[in-house]
Amino acid sequence: STPKYISTDRRRKKMRIAFIQLAFIVVQCMALVPSNTQQQVRREFLQTATSAIITFGITAVPSNSYAQDVAVGGKAVYGNEQIMYQKAHGTSEIPVQVDLSYGVSNKLADSISNYNRQFAERAGYFQYTSFEDAVLASGQTGTPITFYDSVTGKPLFVAPIGRSADQFLKESKIHGWPSFRDEEVVWDNVRILKGSGETVSMTGTHLGHNLPDGKGNRFCINLVSIAGKPSA
Repeated sequence: STPKYISTDRRRKKMRIAFIQLAFIVVQCMALVPSNTQQQVRREFLQTATSAIITFGITAVPSNSYAQDVAVGGKAVYGNEQIMYQKAHGTSEIPVQVDLSYGVSNKLADSISNYNRQFAERAGYFQYTSFEDAVLASGQTGTPITFYDSVTGKPLFVAPIGRSADQFLKESKIHGWPSFRDEEVVWDNVRILKGSGETVSMTGTHLGHNLPDGKGNRFCINLVSIAGKPSA
């Protein structure tokens, strides 16, 4: 089954419930404590309750929590050539977003994403953007990054999952492009085209190619194609 990453709002709700439950337990237990020892025990209970709340805050959701509910990972999903038929703007209906993330080139992003089926940004391009800093920051917080379609703003990849930020960066540097695994793909919005291995969004954005290795599918993706801001 595909994991569901729990929203920030839902996490806050669970935390509030935890506070109420813990406070209720403390009150009940305090009522059972003899009055001559109540002050000391109260202090111990408060310390225990505080520790429990902190622990709950850490474990209430997976460490790689996500900004909205989205199914990530699972079995690879294949599509057909019709996804990439010509539309109003190349293979998409509209151009890429004006304000893309990571400092990528808007012009390059539109060319690669909408008017291209084979070519890619140059190898190592992501190392001249803020991509690495963002990944390292995510490693410090334990929260993976959601990568959005540069055209539609739909979530396409969530990474790193099942590996560290350093491991994700290392693999990406070895191959020259951000490299994702099956468990990091939002399959509701991504397809692999049969025969070519071209990896695209469901709305026609060219993303890159699937270049499998000994570990399984490896999606070699253009950063300019996944630098979008989330759609409303």
